[in-house]
Amino acid sequence: MDHMRIALLPGDGIGPEVTKEAVRVLDAAAKGFGFTVSTEEGLIGGCAIDRTGVPLPEQTLSLCKSCDAVLMGAVGGPKWDGLEGALRPEAGLLGIRAGLGLFANLRPAIVHGALIGASPLRPGILGGHLDILIVRELTGGIYFGERGRIKKDGAEAAFDTELYTAPEIERIARVAFNSARKRSRRVCSVDKANVLESSRLWRETVTRLHAKYPDIALEHMYVDNAAMQLVRNPHQFDVVVTSNMFGDILSDLASQITGSIGMLPSASIGSGTGLYEPVHGSAPDIAGKSVANPLAAVLSVSMMLTHSFGMTEASAAIENAVKKVLDEGLRTPDIAAGGPCVTTQEMGERVAACVLGP
Repeated sequence: MDHMRIALLPGDGIGPEVTKEAVRVLDAAAKGFGFTVSTEEGLIGGCAIDRTGVPLPEQTLSLCKSCDAVLMGAVGGPKWDGLEGALRPEAGLLGIRAGLGLFANLRPAIVHGALIGASPLRPGILGGHLDILIVRELTGGIYFGERGRIKKDGAEAAFDTELYTAPEIERIARVAFNSARKRSRRVCSVDKANVLESSRLWRETVTRLHAKYPDIALEHMYVDNAAMQLVRNPHQFDVVVTSNMFGDILSDLASQITGSIGMLPSASIGSGTGLYEPVHGSAPDIAGKSVANPLAAVLSVSMMLTHSFGMTEASAAIENAVKKVLDEGLRTPDIAAGGPCVTTQEMGERVAACVLGP
């Protein structure tokens, strides 16, 4: 593709800061690899609530559907915590995922050699290079199930329903198996089948589909054990596939193994326009201070070039540029371990420069 149209949703908190640097790096890749980029901004999250009264305006969803890919920052903050669920910034995330048909969230957790010291795990556990891909189901489960408030035995009560259909499970498992074929051909399916009926269906369905992938080794693991094993021996995992809520939790845990959640990108893919965003939140306490780590947003651009455009060389150039700046010792405060720091902008500028040359 010679020209790509990107819907840019900076969102709240540090979102505008990190997406600005991600676009800077994308522009550098465009210059270096002979394509052009145009961006158009839309509102999502708290800023959308302030401007329009809703976390996902219809205009934003229409914009995203008309573009080739979506790059998002982050949403949320204490300012909007008092709103009811359907009007909170996070409802914008659920809405755009459903609206674009994005059922698979790919979250790579990679430990860069230069950041081994930033991980809370001992080097003896962490070992050398670590690369785990968490494949999270994104449009089903408890986040989208029936919910409400009721009275039970005269007391106020609340409920949230976990519901999955076999086709929903099959399609996310297929993404995991196909991803494993490009890696080490190992999949760990995480559930809570000893307690939850939805997890029993999950396990049965994944097992049945596995028959079509005899070249892939499949292991099942309960979610509580998976959390323990991620800390105890992370190298046993290659591709992890799991439900919406379990994936949300486990990917944040994996982010800390890597040293900082500010290093983790993600890709949300499915039947519509792909959406790319850093895993981290809006971090309102550091917004506007030029200390946020933009590398997760930058690496989200790398994933966008691969998954939405098939530009693997440009994607690799960004990944290599990130590795280079880390090897050079550039650090934002979250990965500095008390050492010298650079600003959000300085980090973005240096990565962009490395994309264009040595």
